[in-house]
Amino acid sequence: MSFLSGKVAVVTGGNRGIGRGIAEALHREGATVALTARDAARARQAAEEIGERAHGFACDVREFDAVRRLFEDVERATGGVDVLVNNAGVGRFGPVAETSPDDWREVIETNLNGVFYCCHEAIPRMKRRGGGYIFNISSLAGKNPIVNGAAYNASKFGLNGFSEALMMEVRYDGIRVSYLMPGSVATEFGRGSAVKSEWALTPADVGEVVIDLLRSPARALYSRVEMRPSQPPRKG
Repeated sequence: MSFLSGKVAVVTGGNRGIGRGIAEALHREGATVALTARDAARARQAAEEIGERAHGFACDVREFDAVRRLFEDVERATGGVDVLVNNAGVGRFGPVAETSPDDWREVIETNLNGVFYCCHEAIPRMKRRGGGYIFNISSLAGKNPIVNGAAYNASKFGLNGFSEALMMEVRYDGIRVSYLMPGSVATEFGRGSAVKSEWALTPADVGEVVIDLLRSPARALYSRVEMRPSQPPRKG
């Protein structure tokens, strides 16, 4: 029996990219996986491709009511929540003076507000099941400023602070919180182009880190994990 048999994991933005890699890793280890996408058809297709014990749900994490309905639906379908992966995210890049208020709101509301909404709904359910694990997918942009990346930086710097405060808040409820900070990952993101270089991290690499953390002793808490390609192109 796989070590996650009987556990339920919610992965936001789990239909592609890093979220898909994590959803597949959790499923492979026996978890029932509830993955989300903004589009219901894409969520269902991804769940069908992953296989039995995978469920697809439409959810825009920017909307609290949508998140509340998501967790109610997941609980009805699976019985509860043991693992939450806050992966859904967007990137909008450009000078501050040229960034529209709509783009700013989309980044902050997705990358930061959405995490709060999901944690708000997941934590009481985890407490009822005796504990759980929350993974917030941040970025090295959460510590390293990027030219023309003010909105994205703000969302990820904020996510890191939120994660550390939440970790201290729920640790005595048996809930562990880790935030992952990947560097270059071979996905389509942000500027709309895919990182296709062989040197980049893959979504599966991030998924393996999630599994490793779930396997770690309950007495251990790895609150922050920074991930970088081991051999990026040399500079200069």
